[in-house]
Amino acid sequence: MRILMDTGPWIALIDKSEGRHRECVAWFSHFRGDIFSTEAVLTEVLYLLNFSFKAQAAAMDFVLQGAITLIPTSPESLKYVRKIMKKYQDLPMDFADATLVSVARDSGIFHIATLDRKDFGIYRVGRKSFSNAI
Repeated sequence: MRILMDTGPWIALIDKSEGRHRECVAWFSHFRGDIFSTEAVLTEVLYLLNFSFKAQAAAMDFVLQGAITLIPTSPESLKYVRKIMKKYQDLPMDFADATLVSVARDSGIFHIATLDRKDFGIYRVGRKSFSNAI
């Protein structure tokens, strides 16, 4: 199975004070497959974990140890990101979410680990919708 990782579960895996920490740890420990995310999501994770270098290092270790593969943003995907951020500006859609939607479009991965069920329940790529793994 291939899945996209959003900010919320990534933080919850690291920060024991997060309300859904145990749920996300249990999901992650049983998940078998490949996890993908974007540098924008990692940036958001690091920003939100700025209370602790140890927590930030743990987030980076997910990538450095191969648990999460980062998909880079290309000029073509950035054009698409801009387009969909405008489309969903009433939510509003943030840059990190838009990069995940772009990766979904390019990779065909519509399974997502997110705590943001509301927004990812609305986002579409054509007629394809996201299914939440957590």
